[in-house]
Order: sequence, then structure tokens, then C-alpha cells
Amino acid sequence: MSPSAPLLSASEAARRLRVSTKALRVYEERGLLAPARTAAGYRLYGPDEMARADEIVALRALGLSLSQVARVLEGDSESLELALTAHEATLEGEVSKLVNTMAKVRSFRAHLARGQVPRAAELAPLLRRFAEFNVAFDLPWPWGGERFELSDIRPITYIVGSLGSGKTRLALRLAEVLPNAVFLGLERLEESGAVAAARLDADPALKLRVDQTLAWLADEGAAASNALIALLVGLEAEGTAVVVVDMVEQGLDEPTQEALIAHLRQRAKAGARPLFLMTRSSAILDLAAIDADEAILLCPANHGPPSRVAPHPGAPGYEAVATSLASPEVRARTAGVIAWRPQPR
Repeated sequence: MSPSAPLLSASEAARRLRVSTKALRVYEERGLLAPARTAAGYRLYGPDEMARADEIVALRALGLSLSQVARVLEGDSESLELALTAHEATLEGEVSKLVNTMAKVRSFRAHLARGQVPRAAELAPLLRRFAEFNVAFDLPWPWGGERFELSDIRPITYIVGSLGSGKTRLALRLAEVLPNAVFLGLERLEESGAVAAARLDADPALKLRVDQTLAWLADEGAAASNALIALLVGLEAEGTAVVVVDMVEQGLDEPTQEALIAHLRQRAKAGARPLFLMTRSSAILDLAAIDADEAILLCPANHGPPSRVAPHPGAPGYEAVATSLASPEVRARTAGVIAWRPQPR
């Protein structure tokens, strides 16, 4: 590296690469990236490190696990071929959706030529990327029937709130009113072994999808467990349009949580069905890593109506979201704690 080559701090490098500084640390921990260090130990990224990081980010965007990225960077083309094949299938699906949208636009233009003006409700889905799922309903207790509308639903929506904020009731209500939705409750942990095994034995296609996802997650450092398998069985099952998950981190250690959310983000970018994830884990909801495919829904402690929160310090509700989250270590210590409200005498 020449003395005049620009050196970037971790935060500057992350900003240019459009990833989090945490992602850069993970790449380094896995031996994929080796930034220089200052005398004080701060990381520095020069042109060579940035070029290498750019390759890693591009391969991750194709859906490769960290182990697969390592193999591709070492010259193994098989993992890249599999990823490109999957990416091609995703692009073909997007092209098909665009073709259908164009056909609708032509149809509306033909109607206009005949003096028939399409309704606004028919036009709106053509203009919004996430318009497939919108919902309006009366909120359950503790909100007392207040009307609630959720539009522009993203591929991943996190439901966050302190103990007793009503987030579980909101999640259940969403599963009731969203079309063809399923709720994955905590009973999945009690039933995880035998029930999950029976479902996998009865459905070879489901078993294949779960096995493939488990292999990808293992490459990312996840530990296989009954809790993880039970969760994947629910997530990979066919026949549902939306999945709402109660405390997605339950029963999973920190590396598994981090691998899981990386997988779910890859699914979101590939156009998978929307997910609503109840969580209080900062490993699942990393506020520094939220992107355009994700949204945060906060249930306030004062039982104000749920609201969308922008993932930026200073945004309304941001501090409430941040204080509702804890590390997996802290979450494990508080597992089983419930909110108790004294009853009036």
C-alpha cells in the first residue's frame, strides 16, 4: 500500500460499503478481511481492503453464506454457480411480476381510451413496491378497540415493546386479520422435537428446504437445535402468505440468532413472503443494520397505539425501541419473566 493511499476508519468503510461496522467485524473474525491497525488498535481500510470487502458484500448479496464466500474467494466456483442459479430464478420471478404489471397498465390505458377511468384503489398497487399486504382492524385490549391501519407492509416487520405493552396481542391480531397468515407461538418449543420430526417425515419437500436452510445457517455459525428446527419448519411451510412469530429468538444462542436474521434478510431480498417478528433481542433487531426491506412496529409502554419507528437516533419512539432490546445474554437471564399488573380491589 502506498503511503498516499487513503485509509478509512471502520465507520467510513461501512458507510461506503453500505453495511454495518458489525458486519465488517464478522468478516474479519471469519478470516475474510484483514484491516490494518493504528498504534491505538483502531481498524483502517485501504484500497486493497475495500476492494476485498466489496467482493464479500457482493457475494453476500447473492445469498452466499460466509463459508461459501470464503470458498469462492479461494477460487471454488461451485458455490458461486449455485448462488447465480438461485439469483437468476429470483430475477425471472421479478421480470414476471413486471410483465404482469405492464399488462395491467396497458389494460388501464385501453380503458381510458374508451372513457373508462380506473378507480384509485386499482391504481395504487402499481405505484407501491410493498402494496400486496395492507390491513386495517380494531385493536384488541389494552387499546380498547381503537382503529389501526398498517399499510406499505415490508418483507420484515419487527414488533417491539416492553413487558406488558400488548405486543403479543397485536401479533395474534395481525395473524387473524392478514390473509392466509399463520402464528408461530412459543408452544413450538414444547412440541419442537416430535411434532417437527413428524411434519418433516410427512413432507419430503419441506424436509429438503429445512435441511438446506440448516446447512446455510451452520455455515454462518448457527447451532442446530430443536428450537431452531421447529422455527424453520414453520417458516418454510407452504400454503401461508404471512408468518407472525412470537419471540423469534427464544431457545437460540447469539451466533444462531445472528445467522438466522442474516438468512431472513436474504429471503426478504429474494421476495419471500412477509414476516412479522416479535423480538426483544438486539442480535435479531440490530438498529444499525435496518434497511429498506424492514420496518419496526413499537407497542408503547403507556398503551398508546402501535406506531412505526424510523431506525435513526432522535426519531420519535427510537429510544423506546432501543431500551426494549437487550443482548441474547441478558435475554437468556430474563427468560420466563412475565409482566404482572395488580388487579383493582
